Amino acid sequence: MDSQQIIQYIANSKRKTPVKAYLRLSKSLNFKDCAVFGNDDLTVVFGDKDDILPVLEQNSGAVLEKHFEVTCLNSAVPLADLIQYNARIEPFAVIREKVTIGINAVIMMGAVVNIGACIGEKTMIDMNAVIGGRAEIGKNCHIGAGAVVAGVIEPSSAKPVIIGDFVTVGANAVILEGISVGDNAVVAAGAVVTEDVPNYAVVAGVPARFIKYVDEKTRQKTNLVEGLRNLEAK
Repeated sequence: MDSQQIIQYIANSKRKTPVKAYLRLSKSLNFKDCAVFGNDDLTVVFGDKDDILPVLEQNSGAVLEKHFEVTCLNSAVPLADLIQYNARIEPFAVIREKVTIGINAVIMMGAVVNIGACIGEKTMIDMNAVIGGRAEIGKNCHIGAGAVVAGVIEPSSAKPVIIGDFVTVGANAVILEGISVGDNAVVAAGAVVTEDVPNYAVVAGVPARFIKYVDEKTRQKTNLVEGLRNLEAK
């Protein structure tokens, strides 16, 4: 999706507040367009607040106890349905709708992937990394823990971050909006990348500066482990 498509999608989306309601009722109630489980002793209702709250207000005398869990408020972009991906996605990763994730990619705990982002095959997004809107990350990359790949949704003319194949981004590195990182490049931990990075370049520092081109020593330190990307245990 380009920026204008994402803007239109968000602007036209119905704002939703998903609610999980735990209820003890004196009689059965009809919750339209909701998923309802249990019985009067314990009824669990999954739905939007606009479908649940009016029913409870209209039947307040039948509600003996209630408890709500609310994960977001007036959200325009729901979380993605993870079943669609052929990847390893660990608990507590946050992946928004309209995200592309390649085969055998790995999204670790606490990672955030925003709308319109593309993650290539066998790329690992490590713990607590943030992949911003429309960011494009190639195949066989490693984005280190706590790294930030900046997103660009507005202004709509802005260029997204584009990261090539076989790229290693160290922990807590930041890649700013509009930057391109070439194939096989290495961004050192903690670096702040403000300029494009050529193929095979190693950059480090704040702001990031060219250090050298990838050599055999660098390859040994940044080799990916194929076993971490296999979905089936051998």
